[in-house]
Amino acid sequence: MNLEFVGIDPNTPNGGSPTVWLEDEKGEIVIQGWLPDLETYEKISETEWVPGHPTGVPDHETVVRLPVRMIPILRKACDDAERTGLYRPAEEC
Repeated sequence: MNLEFVGIDPNTPNGGSPTVWLEDEKGEIVIQGWLPDLETYEKISETEWVPGHPTGVPDHETVVRLPVRMIPILRKACDDAERTGLYRPAEEC
């Protein structure tokens, strides 16, 4: 596994550190963030966001929150993935 550090929340307090990495072997963006509050989690879990798609968060997935001030870091992760060839449109996978 090769994790490339992309960035950390620029206003990170001590102990809480939303962070973004690129993992090149699996071609993934890895995100560390805050857990959602109960109201947010319930809204996500109970809403049919895509018609016909099951609701809820599967056991093998999770929900994290990131501050919008991290948009440049997420954009950099996406740009880096494209530049290095990690990104391929879904129809090519």
